[in-house]
Amino acid sequence: MIITVTVNVALDVTYRVPALLPQASHRVAEAVERAGGKGVNVARVLAALGHSVVVTGFAGGSAGGEVRRRLAADPHAGRLHDALVPIAGRTRRTVGVVDEASGGATLFNEPGPTVSPAEWEALLGVYREALAAGADAVALCGSLPPGVPVGAYAELIREARAAGVYVLLDADGPALRRGLAARPDLIKPNADELAGLTGFAEPVRAARDARRRGARAVAASLGADGMLVLAEEDGGWRAAAPVRLTGNPTGAGDSAVAGLLSGLAEGLPWPARLARAVALSAATVLAPGAGEYDRAAYDELLPRVQVVPATS
Repeated sequence: MIITVTVNVALDVTYRVPALLPQASHRVAEAVERAGGKGVNVARVLAALGHSVVVTGFAGGSAGGEVRRRLAADPHAGRLHDALVPIAGRTRRTVGVVDEASGGATLFNEPGPTVSPAEWEALLGVYREALAAGADAVALCGSLPPGVPVGAYAELIREARAAGVYVLLDADGPALRRGLAARPDLIKPNADELAGLTGFAEPVRAARDARRRGARAVAASLGADGMLVLAEEDGGWRAAAPVRLTGNPTGAGDSAVAGLLSGLAEGLPWPARLARAVALSAATVLAPGAGEYDRAAYDELLPRVQVVPATS
C-alpha cells in the first residue's frame, strides 16, 4: 500500500479549444472535470498500475465534494481509499486550456483554502493511522495552502521515517527547502525547481548539491530530455522517451512519481524504475488529462526506453 498526501487538492477542469488566442472568445470543443492535485494524480496512476493507495489531504465545499465523487467513480476506485480530511474552506479549482493546434496547455491555478490548526492536526492523525497500518511508501506532493506550516512536509517526513516508511517529496520553494532538512528518501523536482533550490543549472551538479542538502536520492524531470536519477548508493542514470510526443503535458511529472514508487514497491532496481517513470510520463502526454496515461503507448514505449549512466 502507498500513501499519497495532497494538502492542496484541486478539482481539475480541462477545456480543449481548436486554437488559444489572447483577448478572444473561444468555443470549447470538450470540457472535462477530474479529481486533481499532484498527489491525487499520482494516486490515480498508481491505482491503474494495480497498487492500493490511501489518498489523504484536505477537501471542502462543493469542489471538494466533487473531488470525492470523482475518486469514488474512478475506474480503479477499488484500489483508491479516500482518507481526505473535511475542512471549512472550499477546495480550489485548476483550469487547463489545451490548444489543439499546438498541443500546448495553459493553466490557471486558484489559491487553496485556508486551513485551520485543528484541521492540520486532524490530517496528522489520519496520516499517522495510515502509516501505522503499514505502507510501502509515502508521496508528499504539491503546494501548501494558506494556514499549513511551511515546515509541514518536514514534519510528515519525520513521521514517515520514524515509522520506517520510504518517503518521496515533490514540492518547490520553501516547502522543499524545509523538507530537505528532514532527509527524505527521494525528491522529484523538475529542472527549474532543482536549479532554484541549488543555484546550479547543470542537472548532475545540481542533483549532487541537493543530496548534500539532505536528499538521499534525486529524480529530476528534464522535460523533453527525460529524467535524471542520482541515488545515494547505486550511482546515477539518465533516460528519455525514444520519440518526442505532442499532446497535453499536464500531469506528466505526477505519472513519473507513480512510476518511481510503483517500481520501488515491486522491488525493481533503479534503472527499471527510471524506465517506467519515463515511459509513463511520455504516455501521459497522449492522455486526456492528468492522472491518466495511454496504456497502449506506455506498453509500446517501455521496452524502448534506453537507460544510460549519468555523467556531468
